[in-house]
Amino acid sequence: MPPFNLTSLTPATFILAGIPGMEKLHIWISIPFCSMYLAALLGNGVLLFVIRTERSLHQPMYLFLSMLAITDLMLSTTTVPKMLALFWFRAGEISFGACLTQMFFLHFSFSAESVILLAMAFDRFVAICCPLRYTAVLTHSAVVKTGLVALLRSFCVIFPCIFLLKRLPFCGHNVIPHTYCEHMGIARLACADISINILYGLAVPFAAIVVDVVLIAVSYVLILLALFRRPSRTAHHKAFNTCGCHVCVTLLFYIPAFFTVLTHRFGQGIPHHVHILLANLYVLFPPLLNPIVYGVRTKQIKEKVVKVFISPKSHLLQE
Repeated sequence: MPPFNLTSLTPATFILAGIPGMEKLHIWISIPFCSMYLAALLGNGVLLFVIRTERSLHQPMYLFLSMLAITDLMLSTTTVPKMLALFWFRAGEISFGACLTQMFFLHFSFSAESVILLAMAFDRFVAICCPLRYTAVLTHSAVVKTGLVALLRSFCVIFPCIFLLKRLPFCGHNVIPHTYCEHMGIARLACADISINILYGLAVPFAAIVVDVVLIAVSYVLILLALFRRPSRTAHHKAFNTCGCHVCVTLLFYIPAFFTVLTHRFGQGIPHHVHILLANLYVLFPPLLNPIVYGVRTKQIKEKVVKVFISPKSHLLQE
């Protein structure tokens, strides 16, 4: 198979280079990456199983949590298996179509997760600030509509990137200095003006995510103001503990992503391996941490996990 289609100047394959300057450490880097990925699969899988099997958890908060788990699995599974194949077997070759597919699902799942995090922040806002209206506002229909909005908005925002990339000519440069395919990493290999890609990639997806971040911040500020007006210190401590963990996970989700987007445009002075390592954080850390923060630290889920996985074993041992 020839490496290029000369009529369209579209490469048959791209080569993922991994982490530039750290090629000799790929095997060692793969150990924590693989461990985090397996832990993310286990944690999110257990979370989905427990929420699916326990009817008492079929409430808005836990349904949003199951959506988050599905999105986390998509986010990490889109990138990590290919990344590990690159580290272990030097299998960095990826077809043009597969690269665009990986790029689409990577950005799609990130955008969808942002909407779900916003929905979860709104869920906590209603539960703490307007508890009497909770069941009227967050109905099952509202939860389903939120999921559809997450899918539709993410598709509409990310799908044009495929056409923006397919219109570009590639004249021989097919090595992507990264561990996975993403929009600007592919666009920078083109031998043509990529101003539209830069403008769209910065303006549309970035603006949508910024709106989510602002609304999440407003939700937690209003929650804190509502808590300060309550006299109970126990309620303060419990809510602060819960919201503080949620905010930390939200920051770990957004900060590496914003850093990656802004570095592509303005961070030429930042070492490339630092950029790539941080870019890998937002496909590994949120899927790893979300089941712990939203699952293990939630009393109802801990009780159901014990009921589903530990109680049957205890009953068998007694017999």
